[in-house]
Amino acid sequence: MDSLAGTQSFYEDQDNRRKRMFTIAAVVLIAVILIGVWYAFTHRAADDPAAAAGGPGAQNIPSVTVMVPGRVSVQTAIAANGTIAARREMPVGIAGEGGQVVRVLVEPGQWVGAGQTLAIIDRSVQSQQAASLAASIKVAQADADLAQAELERAQALVGRGFISKADMDRKRATRDAANARVRVAQAQYGEATARNSRLNIVAPAAGLVLTRQVEPGQVVGAGSGVLFRMAKGGEMEMLAQMSEADLQRIKVGTRATVTPVGTSLQIAGQVWQVAPIVNLETRQGTVRIAVPYSAALRPGGFADARLVSGTEQAPLLPESAVQSDGTAGNYVLVVDSKNVIQRVPVKVGTVTDGGVSIASGLTGNEKVVVLAGAFLNPGEKVKPVVQKSSQ
Repeated sequence: MDSLAGTQSFYEDQDNRRKRMFTIAAVVLIAVILIGVWYAFTHRAADDPAAAAGGPGAQNIPSVTVMVPGRVSVQTAIAANGTIAARREMPVGIAGEGGQVVRVLVEPGQWVGAGQTLAIIDRSVQSQQAASLAASIKVAQADADLAQAELERAQALVGRGFISKADMDRKRATRDAANARVRVAQAQYGEATARNSRLNIVAPAAGLVLTRQVEPGQVVGAGSGVLFRMAKGGEMEMLAQMSEADLQRIKVGTRATVTPVGTSLQIAGQVWQVAPIVNLETRQGTVRIAVPYSAALRPGGFADARLVSGTEQAPLLPESAVQSDGTAGNYVLVVDSKNVIQRVPVKVGTVTDGGVSIASGLTGNEKVVVLAGAFLNPGEKVKPVVQKSSQ
């Protein structure tokens, strides 16, 4: 029994020694780790005091490309949009009494001359009436010739006393009445001829046919309304809608470039009228831009216009420097004197091949971020790298 107890005590002593060794090893390992962390921290703090203080230097400061745009001379251009219309639109309808349409001679898109027939109206009844009136002229003329002959024979007999003076007066009156009936018949025939000539629908002036609202077999009259629409001389215009402020900068004669929607065509035009009033609801006015005929210009279609109203001194930036958030409008990022990013709202002016002019918001002496603006935030510290302006 004594031997068994001694053996058990021996094993317990061995277990206790192993536990003490594991505990000592763990304490030593933790101490080594703590010493390593302390060493690394103290050496980093010595190299970078800002990092030890937890300041901005705790992270790498990014380098950004900036430019000082200054102010350059740029053309002042105003962008507008609106609709295309005929500059002088001519509605064409029935001028006479009307009737049934026999033929339509033109289609939309065709050019016609002044007085050219657009549609023919049936005139079978009117032609017979005109023929009847022409015959009545001959009847009246025959009566007038007979009255004149009788008057001449009476004048030959009056000297012999066979015809009284009263008879002579009656014969003169008969002759004059017959001549008057001739003139009445001629006037009636002329009226019928003129009325018949107005049956056909003709172009009041040379121009371009825009619409056609009549077909063969249709019965038309004074109440039929507009049957054709024409653009006089084919001249077109753009009705550009502009704000009150922009209207003040536009004068008659201002040059403009019109681009119909869906095309890259640029048509040179000129302002020929500026609206004297402003719409009370939209606070906009209409500027009428005269443009020459082009197949791409269709009345009623939409178009954009760029009007050059002069030149001005303004900062000019590349398009990459100007950003927009969709709600507050356009803005740029600038680097202040402490190399901190600041957001500055701007109003964009003319967009040219050289860049975007800034109408307001910048003086031209700021350091404007050129690239990577989308990856920067206001208040962020950066290292600016100045790029020389191309202007």
